[in-house]
Amino acid sequence: MNILGIETSCDETAASVLYEGEIHSNVIASQAVHEAFGGVVPELASRAHHKTIWKTVKQSLDEAAVQMEAIDAIAVTQGPGLMGSLLVGLSFAKGLALSYNKPLIGVNHIDAHMYANFIEHDEVYPFVALIVSGGHTRLVYVNKIFNHKLLGDTRDDAAGEAFDKIGKILGLPYPAGPVVDKLAKEGNPAFHDFPRSMIKKGLDFSFSGLKTSVLYYTQEKGDAFVQENLNNICASASAAITDVLAAKLKRAVIKTGVKHVMLAGGVSANSMLRSKINSLSKKMGLHVMIPSIYYCTDNAAMIAKTGELMAREGLYDSLEIKPFARLKSV
Repeated sequence: MNILGIETSCDETAASVLYEGEIHSNVIASQAVHEAFGGVVPELASRAHHKTIWKTVKQSLDEAAVQMEAIDAIAVTQGPGLMGSLLVGLSFAKGLALSYNKPLIGVNHIDAHMYANFIEHDEVYPFVALIVSGGHTRLVYVNKIFNHKLLGDTRDDAAGEAFDKIGKILGLPYPAGPVVDKLAKEGNPAFHDFPRSMIKKGLDFSFSGLKTSVLYYTQEKGDAFVQENLNNICASASAAITDVLAAKLKRAVIKTGVKHVMLAGGVSANSMLRSKINSLSKKMGLHVMIPSIYYCTDNAAMIAKTGELMAREGLYDSLEIKPFARLKSV
């Protein structure tokens, strides 16, 4: 199957061409307009998608040297995400599908983060996926393709949200997650013992308490101390988040008895988390799948790959499909 993937769930306009089983292009147009606001502004995001989506799709086709006539199906993010952003991508995909008489496949954005691993890794089942992004932190057991069981979910702030909010407290630019990771590499994770909420029980996650702890700690110590110890504070906060993530994944593996695990989502690019999951997999004799950095954050290659898998299973949609800000897995 030759698939055109389109992704507009948040603030990245992305398009990708999967041709004869390989990703031939993966174009991402980022939106710098949100930096001044310290977070994504939904109205501005949808306007930016509207301006760039055709150029982005055209560039992906040009880079892949593929014409629309050679595309077998169009896969597009249906949700979850920002409603305005989803509407732009889905409407554009519907127009293309109608114009070129191509079938349409609505893709769950969170599922696509998982199946992005199969761009570079062989398909294996069953597995447990730790999905870690700005809006979601969850553990999913996948017995077979598109047969998902939610094991644990976030009760408040997701891990990626915690990284960004902690970065904002520390005066770091948006998006703060990658900056925190970079600074943490030069710091001491044991500098301060931040709380690790719910680390010893269950499979759900909670990171709001950590964010509050960092806020009170920095207020107590003062700006001069924070700037002098920025690397150490980033490392300590990162250690608290990643310790919880690794502990929960270990508990999920023991509960399900799987031999395959995967990381997925934007925070799977975090170097400390990748290191801890690799160490865990060696200790437990697990096969671990972690996507390359450019497949971690929001991208259209993961939409194209998931679309290919859905087409293989006969999971097509009509032109009547609608976007959903909240969308359950397949």
